[in-house]
Amino acid sequence: MFIALSIIGGFIILTIGAEALVRGASAVALRLGIAPLIIGLTIVAFGTSAPELAVSVKSALAGNPGIALGNVVGSNIVNIGLILAITALIRPITVQSQMVKRDIPIMIAASVLMWFLLLDGEVSFIDGAILFSALVGYLVFSYVSAKNNPEDLDVDASPQHPGLSIALIIVGIAMLVGGGILFVDGAVDLAKQFGISEVIIGLTIVAIGTSMPELVTSVMAALKGQSDIAIGNVVGSNIFNVLGILGATALIHPVSAAGFNEIDFIAMLIFAFMVLPFAWSGLSIGRREGSVLLAGYLGYTSYLVMQVV
Repeated sequence: MFIALSIIGGFIILTIGAEALVRGASAVALRLGIAPLIIGLTIVAFGTSAPELAVSVKSALAGNPGIALGNVVGSNIVNIGLILAITALIRPITVQSQMVKRDIPIMIAASVLMWFLLLDGEVSFIDGAILFSALVGYLVFSYVSAKNNPEDLDVDASPQHPGLSIALIIVGIAMLVGGGILFVDGAVDLAKQFGISEVIIGLTIVAIGTSMPELVTSVMAALKGQSDIAIGNVVGSNIFNVLGILGATALIHPVSAAGFNEIDFIAMLIFAFMVLPFAWSGLSIGRREGSVLLAGYLGYTSYLVMQVV
């Protein structure tokens, strides 16, 4: 009973915390005059990825590297194969040329860099520094590009008070950290009870659970016709998961790839590469592409289930 309450309670807190953080951070960003696409790629993406950060750091410190790495790999697969797919099935996503020329290739490059750094079996402190430095470079580049190429901003006619925005950010972060700790504790206990490897738990339960904020945010953005935020959230989250979360986790504690099957990394790379031609074709990701991505995710999940059975 405690395990179920820990997982469910952690998930609920994660979702509420992510919503608060995204609302607060988006309001602050809009006041600073940052375009919707940049908001989706940075503030919203990083905000909804905070659960992954909390879970991965907590797992690494607790001596559960399988969950830490599985969370990053699994979340990136979920973001594209499940979240982007469902969003496109609900409403076709319009893609800006900037996304195709710059941000999606950066997401692919980050995934390849992660695979390269893991060839020796772990992400070390130095590897973590490389990843995190790349994230800082990406953020600076995105900010400079946004200022040099201003776009029309969809600013609320009645923006919320700055104090409320900051309060939402603080409360959101606190809830994400607390919810992340509860969730990973429940997931680890569940793995031990059923004899399921930490890697599988990280790739499935934890990855899907911590990716729920991305799902809610992307679907809501798509329904409101805000395609920039919808796809920016997914691509930005995947970039942040690799460079920010894995980088920060490795700086705190080396992350081992022990127990991982090469197919998991290959699946992550395949999904990352698939986004580029889909987005390039007509600068849109429609229901047909969404169906292909979802079918691929269901196939990968079936493979994981077979490993348990």
